[in-house]
Amino acid sequence: MPVTLSLEGKVALITGGSRGIGAAAVRMFVEAGARVFFNYEKAKSAAEKLVRECGDENCAAMACNLEGTNTAQGLVAATIQRFGKLDILVVNHGIWPADDVPIDKMSVDQWRRTLAINLDSVFGLVTHSVAEMKKHANVKSPCHVVLISSTSGQRGEAFHADYSSTKGAVISLTKSLASELARNHIYVNSVAPGWVDTDMSRPALDDPAIAKEVLRPIPLGRPGTPEEIAAPILFLCTPHAGFITGEIFNVNGGAVLVG
Repeated sequence: MPVTLSLEGKVALITGGSRGIGAAAVRMFVEAGARVFFNYEKAKSAAEKLVRECGDENCAAMACNLEGTNTAQGLVAATIQRFGKLDILVVNHGIWPADDVPIDKMSVDQWRRTLAINLDSVFGLVTHSVAEMKKHANVKSPCHVVLISSTSGQRGEAFHADYSSTKGAVISLTKSLASELARNHIYVNSVAPGWVDTDMSRPALDDPAIAKEVLRPIPLGRPGTPEEIAAPILFLCTPHAGFITGEIFNVNGGAVLVG
């Protein structure tokens, strides 16, 4: 009997779904049988193209700026209005300010904006999503939350203290929620990518000097692809991951081993 990763009958909300890891996850989740709602901020044409590719009976998108906690409730409500329920939350959106900034030169505005997008919005999304999940999650049909953290959240990243702090907090949030929500049949895990070939990282990867330093500590010697991150996200939401919660799933070519 073949082993399949099926999400038949499930409804997922994937943030930052128009490009990169998010778009790869949207495609895989739809292929696995889920109906998927995702948000985008500026990439309207990419979002519309993805919906057409996946089929509007299975996929829908809306523009939503996830900075702070205020818009999360509307996004969750739109998902339920479109597809009737919410079984899976994948929090994938975020920013990585590309310029190296020493901590004594980092502006309060940069610090607060990074936290607002990478952490405050996560709180808002989890709060409203979990409230819906608790209404129907059960032992035979559990719900799932997957938070995207980072290698940077585990080992730190010089001159990017704002980003690393948010991703470290996401890891702690994952562990706290996993123990809190297990009794409600809600699994909570984190996928921690390293360098991935996306629009956000492309400027750095296209610079030979920067790319050399980026690739040096990666044992596999290359960045990941969006699909290589999306596949573990999908796995963690299937019954095959039925005894996994509170896990930080490293998908970074072994980079976290090097330090």
